[in-house]
Amino acid sequence: MLARTVGYQFARPPGHPSRRVTAPEGGRLLKAPIFILSPARAGSTLLRMILGSHSSLYAPPELPLGHLGVRAETKWIKTSMKELRISEDELDFLLWDRVLADVLSRSGKPTLVAKTPANVLIYDRIAKCWPDARFIFLMRHPANCVASLNKAWSKNWRPEDSGSLDESTSRALRYMNKLEEARKALPGKTVRYEDLTAEPETIVKQLCKFLGVSFEPEMLEYGDFGHGRIGAGLGDTSAKLKSGRIQPASAPPELGEFPEELARMCATWGYMAPSQGSSAEGGESAAGTAELSAESAELGAEAAVSADHANPASR
Repeated sequence: MLARTVGYQFARPPGHPSRRVTAPEGGRLLKAPIFILSPARAGSTLLRMILGSHSSLYAPPELPLGHLGVRAETKWIKTSMKELRISEDELDFLLWDRVLADVLSRSGKPTLVAKTPANVLIYDRIAKCWPDARFIFLMRHPANCVASLNKAWSKNWRPEDSGSLDESTSRALRYMNKLEEARKALPGKTVRYEDLTAEPETIVKQLCKFLGVSFEPEMLEYGDFGHGRIGAGLGDTSAKLKSGRIQPASAPPELGEFPEELARMCATWGYMAPSQGSSAEGGESAAGTAELSAESAELGAEAAVSADHANPASR
């Protein structure tokens, strides 16, 4: 009618909302990556080097994904991202995926193993980024984690801290609580550091089966594979690790007055707190089979056995 009377008609402009770009599908360059989630100072560097010695697995140096993000702060770019239907999370995911996929492609191996203790703090975002990711949950006696973290403290890396044992305990518990959250929320394989060092062939065979790769005995001699130097602040640099040979775990140290929350974590994971009777000479058995009190046994029964869960990629 308008066209007949005045010769004009209305038309939708090209930018009409009905023609907006669809949301990204979340396709990833990196396929079925493996993430080692653990507290700090739990032996993840050792496990990284063992797995990285497999002919099909590439385990690069640490990369704290939570510290790697895209800057999209101006009103202009925020408007652009809104029109393109790309969220802040998706921007970060695209960056993470591109970086790790590039690192993997340069390695010449097909599968990536990512190890960074700080990644346990964002386990949910990692699982969202890679729905087909596989997870290894590595735990160690909480007292050992605290003592090792406290010993490794450096003013260069933690200038805001004083290096006190209380600070190390608080930080260690934050990681441990997140690991326990991740174990409940995600499918994966739980491994004790003490078991790994006491029965390396048995545990590594179990891990290879979980990851769908054949066991290679040479993996246990990780020092023969030239993993290179460890950058400052990117993992364990102790003489024990540099020896290139898997060595028995140390007995849990005495920490003075043992914090109640740390004792609860020991019970949850099936470990005996030092104040409950382990000695520096005898300690608990390396395989984590120390006799627990009735209360600890009840709380830690589930955690005391390494749990296999279904691979999310098989869902």
